Amino acid sequence: MGLMDFIKGQLIEIIEWTDDSRDTLSFRFPDQDKEIKRGAQLIVRESQAVQFVYLGQFGDLFGPGKHTLTTDNIPVLTTLQGWKYGFETPFKADVYYVTTRLFTGNKWGTSNPVMVRDQDFGIVRLRAFGTYDFRVVDVPRFLKEVAGTDVHFRLDEFADAMRSRIVSLFSEALATSKVPALDIATRYSELGEALLPLINPVLKGKYGLEMGSFILENVSVPPEVEQAIDTRSGMAAVGNLNDFVKYQMALGIEKGGAGAGGIGAEIAVGMAMAQQMLNQPGGITAQSTTPVAGAAAPGSVPETLSPADAAKILGVTEADVVASLEAGDLKGKRIGTQWRLTRAQLAQFLQ
Repeated sequence: MGLMDFIKGQLIEIIEWTDDSRDTLSFRFPDQDKEIKRGAQLIVRESQAVQFVYLGQFGDLFGPGKHTLTTDNIPVLTTLQGWKYGFETPFKADVYYVTTRLFTGNKWGTSNPVMVRDQDFGIVRLRAFGTYDFRVVDVPRFLKEVAGTDVHFRLDEFADAMRSRIVSLFSEALATSKVPALDIATRYSELGEALLPLINPVLKGKYGLEMGSFILENVSVPPEVEQAIDTRSGMAAVGNLNDFVKYQMALGIEKGGAGAGGIGAEIAVGMAMAQQMLNQPGGITAQSTTPVAGAAAPGSVPETLSPADAAKILGVTEADVVASLEAGDLKGKRIGTQWRLTRAQLAQFLQ
């Protein structure tokens, strides 16, 4: 082998990469410590992009097609290399192939509950999981912030690196959207579409990525919030607290169960006794009537009541009182996330 053949063997004449793995995001072309010759052919296939990196600085970016490497189409590298008279001599540079197709069906989920502020329930802990589709839209930023100098960056590595970031973006977007917890549990598909315009600008600006779809498959709330939702659904069905009591009594009679009927009767008696207590001027003194289970013990009723105070007087749950306040059946004032009502307002409600 002659000297020219040896020199030619040390130069890269064709740069290309084919991917049949379906899980590769970026791949660094193996140059085997060879230099790229002038006029070398760069082949970039559909759903690929090629980024040249010289001494840690991003050079020229190429899209799909067959490119002949000359001074005209590598202006950035020409500047970085400091070629005064153009690309005449071989050079070394890192060549990264990045897959730009859409990667579908990637799973995401919250390992720990996410704290969000809800307009109905205050601070709520949510767990969520689902799937998302994404593609690389800003190659230099993706290489810098996500793939780094990894020789072969795969989808499983991406999932490990991005899972917490996706959850963080979901939490921020959910807080910005101010979607009530009641709507989250019933409008998964609509919520996913609504969150995309909030997630994508941040995702593209930070990581050079864009989501084609963001799907929520399930959002769960703590058991106490589920109970409050169930209670509110029941209240919406019956209209107000008085009707709710009648409904409970009728249900107990229909089932023929003494226990269920007894509970409904106790609530009704508790409400009647509460009305009698409120109507007495200057507060309440102990009466001979025996209080029912769940009702507040006779005593002095303050002028200003919280939902918890009213619930004790009526012998119902605090959630029932809040539901009536929000429905407007029971009059009161809302201060931030808390309700307050007067003794007169409670007495008027019971009339």
